Amino acid sequence: MRRKDVVLMATVTSFEELERPTKSELRQFAELFTPLFQASGDEARRQAVAALSRSLHIPPAVAFFIASQPVSVAAPFLIGSACLTDEMLITIARTQGADHARAIVRRENLSPKVIDALVGLRHARRTAPGEPAQDASANRLAGAEPTLSVPAKLADGPEEARLAREEALRQQIKGLAAHLNRAPGDRLGLRSLTEVQEALLVRFARERDADSFATTLADTLSASRWLAERILLDVSGHQLATTLKGLAMGETEALFVLERFYTHLKDVIGDTTRGQILWDSLEEDECGRRLEAWRRADRYTYAEPVTPTVAETSVPQTEKRVAGLAPRFRVAR
Repeated sequence: MRRKDVVLMATVTSFEELERPTKSELRQFAELFTPLFQASGDEARRQAVAALSRSLHIPPAVAFFIASQPVSVAAPFLIGSACLTDEMLITIARTQGADHARAIVRRENLSPKVIDALVGLRHARRTAPGEPAQDASANRLAGAEPTLSVPAKLADGPEEARLAREEALRQQIKGLAAHLNRAPGDRLGLRSLTEVQEALLVRFARERDADSFATTLADTLSASRWLAERILLDVSGHQLATTLKGLAMGETEALFVLERFYTHLKDVIGDTTRGQILWDSLEEDECGRRLEAWRRADRYTYAEPVTPTVAETSVPQTEKRVAGLAPRFRVAR
């Protein structure tokens, strides 16, 4: 690797390590990056761009510069960078060509504003009606070669045909965006509550019947009772909140359950409650992954009921139970 390639990668690595870069550090990086990038080889450029596509703090001028590079280099940044605003994406699509537009279409979050701009861009580049082969090439904006059929009743004139094609392409891009942006109900194989399980959990929470709640939770998780009780014994409520969100329980029902078992979560802070703050701080996907990790660990380690040791029996009773749970397990500290 050439010396300038090494300097470029070292600069990028150093910038990545800054959790919250100051204005001075951002300005210094912007001044160093462009000349180093231009002096480096293609492979070093690709590696640098791939690394920076994960950063949340790229200076706007640098982000726009990277996105304007050939798509063979810029593609990871166009697809994954959170530093590209809607205005930048629209400008890049308009000025850099169809390859850049196709990369932008693959982003996980496409706003309606960007989608409409991409649709308009396609028609701005549309060739004359007498050139169907080039028109078909333009239809590959979303990475395929769909045939856009025009209903006969709409094809009476050039304007009607244009509107029909525009609407068909609009729906095509929106469909692709919906595919990339996973619908809230799409759990991708993660464990989810059934209606019956949710109703039972809410019922036992209403009655503060922690024993029956733990039994139902263990059944829902297909895990040991030990895991369900350990989750409940976290007196902060964080583990149960993580579990309920990981199971995709509705917010209203989950907050009700949490506040029944952990009364401190009812405390009002400003215009909200502790429970609401806790719930909003959790990400559903991350909760699902954490819950699956707990279940895997439970399967690997749980064989026989744990017999409490002398040290465990000395723990104060108030720390060993939640709303009536039998004090058989160590409290998570």
